[in-house]
Amino acid sequence: MNRTEFLSDSKLVDWDALKTDLIKAQIEQALESAQKDIDAICKLAPEEATFENTFLALENAGECLERAWGRVGHLTSVKDSKELRDVYNELLPKVTEYHTRIPLNADLWKALKSFAEKPEASGLSGVQKRFFDETIKDFQEAGADLPAEEKTRLESLNSELAQKTQKFSENVLDATNAYELVIEDEARLAGLPESAKQAATQNARQKDLGSDESPVWRFTLHAPSIMPFLKFAEDEALRKEIWTAASKVGKEGEQDNTDLIRQILKLRKEKADILGKDNFADHVLKRRMARSGAQALGFVEDLHSKTIDAFKTEISELEAFVSEQTGEPVGPLEPWSIAFWAEKLRRSRYDFDEEELRPYFPLNKVMQGMFGIVERLFGLKIAECSGAATPWHQEVTVFNLHDANGDLLGHFYADWHPREEKRGGAWMNYLDTGMPPASKGENREPHVGLICGNLTAPVGEKPALLTHYEVETIFHEFGHLLHHLLGNVEIKSLNGVNVAWDFVELPSQIMENWCWNKESLDVFARHYETDEPIPDALFEKMTAARNFQSAMGMMRQLSFGKMDLEMHLHPEDYYEGDLEEKVRTVISDYILPTKTVSGVIVHKFSHLFSSSVGYAAAYYSYKWAEVLDADAFTRFEKEGIFNADTGKAFREEILSKGNSENPMDLFKSFMGREPDPEALLKRSGLVA
Repeated sequence: MNRTEFLSDSKLVDWDALKTDLIKAQIEQALESAQKDIDAICKLAPEEATFENTFLALENAGECLERAWGRVGHLTSVKDSKELRDVYNELLPKVTEYHTRIPLNADLWKALKSFAEKPEASGLSGVQKRFFDETIKDFQEAGADLPAEEKTRLESLNSELAQKTQKFSENVLDATNAYELVIEDEARLAGLPESAKQAATQNARQKDLGSDESPVWRFTLHAPSIMPFLKFAEDEALRKEIWTAASKVGKEGEQDNTDLIRQILKLRKEKADILGKDNFADHVLKRRMARSGAQALGFVEDLHSKTIDAFKTEISELEAFVSEQTGEPVGPLEPWSIAFWAEKLRRSRYDFDEEELRPYFPLNKVMQGMFGIVERLFGLKIAECSGAATPWHQEVTVFNLHDANGDLLGHFYADWHPREEKRGGAWMNYLDTGMPPASKGENREPHVGLICGNLTAPVGEKPALLTHYEVETIFHEFGHLLHHLLGNVEIKSLNGVNVAWDFVELPSQIMENWCWNKESLDVFARHYETDEPIPDALFEKMTAARNFQSAMGMMRQLSFGKMDLEMHLHPEDYYEGDLEEKVRTVISDYILPTKTVSGVIVHKFSHLFSSSVGYAAAYYSYKWAEVLDADAFTRFEKEGIFNADTGKAFREEILSKGNSENPMDLFKSFMGREPDPEALLKRSGLVA
């Protein structure tokens, strides 16, 4: 099939030829074909039912639709436009309806049970047994055994959720892009690193603002722009202005998400009610490692109790430092000054300026060095894909990933810099899932994935010079990508990142550890002009400052998890009144006290509200998986961070297995025991 079509079965397609006017007809064609696949299973007589023509047929049903709709959805993330939004939102209810009806289709459920009741079903083993069990649970938990009228309501609920969460995402993007801060007087930029000023000048010129003779500086709410501004700009009035703008995203005018959040919470609660659960958190978490909303909340609150004393100490230290520097009485800071004064305290304590690290993190060398590390660890070969089909933007690079024996495991795209038509944050996604060879001598079907971010862009002739945090982001997303590309599961829906969400962050977060070790840093952290590694003295400052305000960092993440779980355990508390104030009250022990009441993230919390499920009731997963990662990395520390045998074990026991086994069993296979919850606290410097 022509690779300029959304329906193409080509692994790499010509993205610039995937025109918006093709979407409607091709997705509708794919929907029709997918429904025929389902109908064929439904027509089976009970005596005809086999594993192949029921469960495996369901696995393969609509594969073309999944691939095509995935491409459309991806374009909404990286190449947004009004035309694309319109057709996406027109088709979204139809695609949602197709997916929702699968577990609610009585004839399909009957066909699956026809096989499930046969002796052959009890004889299944390995991956097939796992797939059989997971599919049965999927159907039961989605409402397969409900009365017809409740199934009908569920279909409507899922469609409404899909549309409202998509609107939430659009509002956040539009509100973020609507703001700009243009500075004409360079004196007002005192304190800002030269890299931030150069990026702001380049940003202005891209908008036809200013000139070489009379430059201006344009700042936005995208992370590479606003974060250094809040951290370094001496002009408090400007910090307040940009902070205030950021705090209003999702709260005002046509982009106000308040009612959408309430509607989403109500729909999720109603869905949980229909499915016989007390709340949406219990519905979502039943088959995840936490098992229930109460246990997930207990995990968050336990970490809170172990962190609170250090958190209070760090607050007191910061407030005392500001008082010493300004002569003002000790007390809460303004929210737009917390990052600014924290940076000054860190510099005074460790003599460490993180901007000194930027020259050692040119994007191209970071990427190539990271590739070298995983090649050594996991037995891989990575190279740029020459002659690849055109990606969706000129900055995007395409790579091939091969096994050491030469097998092509997959392709992946890398897209790292902000654009107005691209959503914020960083993420990994998969565009196509392959399979291991069916038998000896056959070729492997390669996977296709992508990694995206909004990192510092190149300025002028200089390469993109990253912060250390941005380097961690690249390693994090690449860990997710490896989880997909190294999947070796014969059933696609059990591959890669299709695991319990409180396990999915383990492969990503463990990769960040290689950003803190001198031996691994020397592989990729090389000065962009001299190729020299990070000097020992600078590395020592960097590592000494690693756990600076680690309790604050811990508490920030826990506040998000607490907020998320409380809203989904007790949604009725948020249906009326001041939404932000209610959320702030619930997390009051998790956030810094401030002179001016600080906003909370809820109105732009895309992790929770930009998809029907997403990280809803599951944001705790980041900390849960960080416990797993901190513990699992101790094996690398003990056996060698470049130990190929340890890397092979991690690849074979974690990365290649996907959801083919219980995640706790996978962890125990790698570590020989259950996780040690103290490992994270030790790494964070919160316990001895």
